Amino acid sequence: MEMQNEIKHIAFIMDGNGRWAKKRMMPREYGHTFGAKKFKEVASHCYELGIPNVTFYAFSTENWKRPAQEVNAIMKLFMNYLDDAKKSLDKDVGIVFLGSKAPFSAEMREKMEFLEDETRTRPKKLCIAINYGGRAEIVDAVNKLIAEGKTEFTEDDITNNIYSGVCPPPDMIVRTGGEMRLSNFLMWQSVYAELFFTDTLWPDLTDKEIDGMIEQFNNRKRRFGGV
Repeated sequence: MEMQNEIKHIAFIMDGNGRWAKKRMMPREYGHTFGAKKFKEVASHCYELGIPNVTFYAFSTENWKRPAQEVNAIMKLFMNYLDDAKKSLDKDVGIVFLGSKAPFSAEMREKMEFLEDETRTRPKKLCIAINYGGRAEIVDAVNKLIAEGKTEFTEDDITNNIYSGVCPPPDMIVRTGGEMRLSNFLMWQSVYAELFFTDTLWPDLTDKEIDGMIEQFNNRKRRFGGV
């Protein structure tokens, strides 16, 4: 059932998978498996609430520095998701991958591009930020404009050329895991986003907690620089 809200786009920084696993005396990769399951549940809940655009920070440009075993486990989960999405994705949902695809294998890039092309015209959007960095996104947009021959840029030029230009700016950004920073996420788009931080680790996030944040959002006054 849809809640009464003004949210057109909600974004999540999925933090705490490794700590969730460590608390259970399990390797960090175990937490990412449960985190992937939670990602699907949260996306479905947001669409049920009537929110048409949902973004998840899945893997940053800095996350390549993590132990190889953990990175490989995340990439395996991502490959499994790409295969599964072909069969199980909601017919109204289009997938957009935010970030450079260059570091991924040819097979993975092909699957990502296939999903984007196949779902491009669908009304709802699921944005997955993978190999993503907010500063890199802005730099890539500027370089694209320079390559097109532009020498001066407007805000609209940047907005229309960033990875996530297909979606409106996020109304809400939610970070789990207790950290209170954006960590290079949606730097251009987040200037008027309402920020929500919770100590809850990502795999433990509940629909009830999300609903509570949305209720808080609906009670906030958004002036966008006005009075």
